[in-house]
Formats: sequence, structure tokens, C-alpha cells
Amino acid sequence: MTKQRFSPNYRPDLVSEELLAALTSKRTFEFNELFLEVYAKLQARNATSGGEEMLRLRLYEKLQNLVSQGVAKKTAKKYQGVLAAVRARTADVDAARTKAAERKAASAVPAK
Repeated sequence: MTKQRFSPNYRPDLVSEELLAALTSKRTFEFNELFLEVYAKLQARNATSGGEEMLRLRLYEKLQNLVSQGVAKKTAKKYQGVLAAVRARTADVDAARTKAAERKAASAVPAK
């Protein structure tokens, strides 16, 4: 049995997308640097609802999950993406988004 990574009602998680995008660079980030970069990108997309502190907590939790899954590595207080794992995760997210869009389009077609 395969483990399903995404719910059938997948909705894009913009925080995760921007976090993965930031981790694709070869830079090493302290958490505050990473948060400021992701926060600026989310503000540009008008996707910062819920307040800055709540967003900081969500980002920290997602980052710790990525570290435990091997997508990012933590050295002292600095984080860096593992490029192969980040690209694989990004491909999974893109595939889930495409599948959800296809499912939505199929359900929108009126029956004859």
C-alpha cells in the first residue's frame, strides 16, 4: 500500500511553496532571514492573512517537518535545502496541484 501524501481536496499551500522556493537556492539561512524572505514573497502575492506571528509559527513548523523528512538540513541554527529532495518535493506538489485541477475541471463539466 502506498502512502498518500496529499489530501484528495488539495489546495495550494502558498507558505510551503515559497519555503521550498527559498530552499532551492544554495544559500544557508538563519530562521529569521528565511522568514523575512518568505514573508516578503507572500506579501507580494497578497497571501499573508492571519498575522505575522501566526505565519512565523506555521513556517517554523513546516521547516521542522522538512528537516525531519530530510528535505532540509539544520546545522547549528542555520538551514539549507537538500536540492535533490527539494526538487522532488516541488514535483510532488506540482503533480498534486495538476491532479486537483483536472478533478475540478472534470466535476465542472455538466452531464448531458
